[in-house]
Amino acid sequence: MTSKPVHLTTKFPTHNTQNHKGFTLIELLIVLAIIGMLAALVGPRLMNALSKSQSKTTRSQVELLSTALDNFRLDNGRYPTKDEGLAALIHKPEGLINWSGPYLRKKKIPKDAWGFDFHYDIPAKKGGIAYDLYSLGADNAPGGEGENADIGNWQ
Repeated sequence: MTSKPVHLTTKFPTHNTQNHKGFTLIELLIVLAIIGMLAALVGPRLMNALSKSQSKTTRSQVELLSTALDNFRLDNGRYPTKDEGLAALIHKPEGLINWSGPYLRKKKIPKDAWGFDFHYDIPAKKGGIAYDLYSLGADNAPGGEGENADIGNWQ
């Protein structure tokens, strides 16, 4: 019996072709540059929209509290005193027999959009009809412009 020689051949690639998966550094830098440009264009507009929405929310809260104060006056013949403050919309002050509150649905005094308390002055000093109800804005300081401007019932 004659045996045939067995030739074991291994196939090696004749050229260097490997499957590279992933991104090159240049591709990653280009994507990061595009994201950076988009953020630079969109970021300021988003911040401006956020500022406007906080002012609108605070204006709505001033209107809500003004309505509650008007309902208090209709029932009791007067607005809450400075000492009673906005708490009179939730807790019955002594001596009021016609009080039919609480005058706010959630039974708590809301804060402005920046998390600060509203200010209530009676008699009015800033231009409200009988009282001033206002927020001092984002900086919680009198005056200011933009998001730092006071927002009140006189506007």
